[in-house]
Amino acid sequence: MAEPLLTVSGLQSGYGDIQILWGVDLDVMAGEIVCLVGSNGAGKTTLLKTLSGLVTATAGSVRLGGTELAGAEPDRVLAAGIAHVPEGRRLFRTMSVTDNLLMGAYLRDTKDPEVKADLDRVMTMFPRLAERARQDAGTLSGGEQQMCAIGRGIMSRPKVLMIDELSLGLAPRAVELLSETLVEVNRAGTTILLIEQDVMTALEISHRGFVLDRGRVVMSGTPDVLAEAPEVREAYIGA
Repeated sequence: MAEPLLTVSGLQSGYGDIQILWGVDLDVMAGEIVCLVGSNGAGKTTLLKTLSGLVTATAGSVRLGGTELAGAEPDRVLAAGIAHVPEGRRLFRTMSVTDNLLMGAYLRDTKDPEVKADLDRVMTMFPRLAERARQDAGTLSGGEQQMCAIGRGIMSRPKVLMIDELSLGLAPRAVELLSETLVEVNRAGTTILLIEQDVMTALEISHRGFVLDRGRVVMSGTPDVLAEAPEVREAYIGA
């Protein structure tokens, strides 16, 4: 059996004296879309911030392939192959769409022709970004800003692309388009770890899922298994 691409074991972290994660265990195989499901305050965003080095792990292990990344600085995590699309997009609002995308390649040599090839690929993937390439990112719609944030993550050529709240504040049609594009990004070879408030959307596009509750993984399985679990349906789907 193949080894996981990303392995998280006993991960703990928090903010000052407030502990949020209490020994999180999960794994992501190469080529998967894995979703994280949980209520507000469950620790989902803190988990992604800890994986990307924005929050310091206080215990546990984060291994990408054979590389230990627990406690690593964000630039080292990115260089190793984990890119983070944060909640709220966090674009450079007064910079153009193109320049925002190129910021995703800041650890690469921007004179490398492969950077231009990747930029063209992102523009093809998201035609609306190509149409608005010279616009300031702050003038884009919410859906277009999310496209730009995801494209910026792709520009780093990540082994694992982490996305926090894909659909937050977006119209249903924009969510549908983004979901379809994520599936294509995944099919092209990018492994994805996804937080999504719309549990059914997350399960529809994922290969596996983990349920996080008060800083601990309490359940995992395939989308079919999780969608039929009474506790998941009652807590997150409303059925």
